[in-house]
Amino acid sequence: MSILVTGADGYLGWPTALRIANRTDDRVILVDNFARRRWVDEIGSVSATPVAGIETRLQAAEETHGLRNLSFVEGDLTEKSFVDELLAVHEPETIVHAAAQPSAPYSQINGERANYTQHNNMQATRNLLWGLEEHDLTDTHFIETTTTGVYGAPEFPIPEGGAVMENQGESDDVPFPAMAGSWYHLTKSHDAANMRLAHSQFDIPISDVRTAITYGTETEETRDDERLKTRFDFDYYFGTVGHRFCAQAVAGYPVTVYGKGEQRKPFISLEDAVEGLAELALTAPEERDDDGLVVYNQVTRAISIVEIAETIAGVGQEFDLDVAVEHFENPRDEDEEHEMEIENERYMNVIGGQAQTFQSGVRDILGTLVEYEDTIEAHEDRFLPGVLEE
Repeated sequence: MSILVTGADGYLGWPTALRIANRTDDRVILVDNFARRRWVDEIGSVSATPVAGIETRLQAAEETHGLRNLSFVEGDLTEKSFVDELLAVHEPETIVHAAAQPSAPYSQINGERANYTQHNNMQATRNLLWGLEEHDLTDTHFIETTTTGVYGAPEFPIPEGGAVMENQGESDDVPFPAMAGSWYHLTKSHDAANMRLAHSQFDIPISDVRTAITYGTETEETRDDERLKTRFDFDYYFGTVGHRFCAQAVAGYPVTVYGKGEQRKPFISLEDAVEGLAELALTAPEERDDDGLVVYNQVTRAISIVEIAETIAGVGQEFDLDVAVEHFENPRDEDEEHEMEIENERYMNVIGGQAQTFQSGVRDILGTLVEYEDTIEAHEDRFLPGVLEE
């Protein structure tokens, strides 16, 4: 038996692979082409935490946790020949598909990067889904991390799955409409539709895990050895809002909130995201009470931007950081008081109803970042968008 984890060199993929390998004797095949490292380098930034090479990581996993069931395959999932060979050789029972160009701002830079993002993300997913059909592997459980960004910011509570459409007095359950706000987020809307089609046509068991904004530096497995750390991006293009704010605090900058900052966004800690993916990967589809296609809102709570800033300022005092919170005129056209509500009962059941608090997550982040203050300060110009060379 084997489990494939794509995007296994990435922020979420690496600790997820460690968690899965730590809980099974099955072979865990890590797949990546190291593109995330190139993208971040392209925009002139770097991970705040040191990211070891893959061979060093695997060695550390064996030495620290006794994990001898991890293997790595380098390759590009947009190349069908590579995917065909990967599936033919390993015949995975489960695929955790976390490989993607994940940055909305990067996808918005220009048409070239929008095209690249859409081709990279959707072609990889289609190759894997069609590969399962063509290699007679349609019993393989296909788990993809899409994004809560496919929902946009509706005024009604976001369901965990489909929506109800009504017309002329009649109603039916339908897939949630694509309300994505960037060229990146739209790739995940398309992936969700393609996974639904693959389930309908090929009967592949699908878990569409709609991942919220993820924060954190450590998981249970990565804490024990610096060589096991996952990456931490803090720049404008690849750093999420909470990560950028924490890096600003460590570098001595005020945390900048646009407008009132009372609009809420969906969040989940790295630990809780990894736990859910591992549980889904190690649970056979036939053990689930569903029709073979399930949407999970991978979110533990919605948090306002101003609460993020104020929490960082409060926790920062524990690390002797004098963090100011400053409000600026909002350059974006958005509802600064949007009260996002999002259902998450299915996902909370997966992780056993326990979730790391945001305050605890911030404490983890700041505790890690103060060790790498010099790296952050050397790239502090990356907090804001810049013009990239063509």
